[in-house]
Amino acid sequence: MDGNVAVKRVTCAVDCGVVINPNTIEAQVQSAIVYGLTAALYSEITLKDGRVEKSLDTYRALRINEMPVIEVHHVTSSGAPAGEPGTSALAPAATNAIFAATGVRSRPAVPVNLASCGFPARGEAWPSGRAAA
Repeated sequence: MDGNVAVKRVTCAVDCGVVINPNTIEAQVQSAIVYGLTAALYSEITLKDGRVEKSLDTYRALRINEMPVIEVHHVTSSGAPAGEPGTSALAPAATNAIFAATGVRSRPAVPVNLASCGFPARGEAWPSGRAAA
């Protein structure tokens, strides 16, 4: 275990009204999931005087070998267009999965990794009074 979190599968159900082109909806949702997962696992955006300190040229993006299997389901209704529903749900889903597996909340919430849950990095000792999971 290296302290990083790996997401292996994402299943998303999208209520996007009447689906005219399912491939477009699927591609839009998949890209939103990849962006949301990148933000959840790697982003550490800090602000100084109301401005982002880092630029996007050093922004760590999810690599193809880190991509999960993404399964998209369409729910046909009279609802709104698809938008980017996968983006905002990924960080809470990842932190809740870690909590379900370990009983520990990620603080701060992003980037999501075992260090943000208080777990030691590889080779480091566990805090006193805490047993290895």
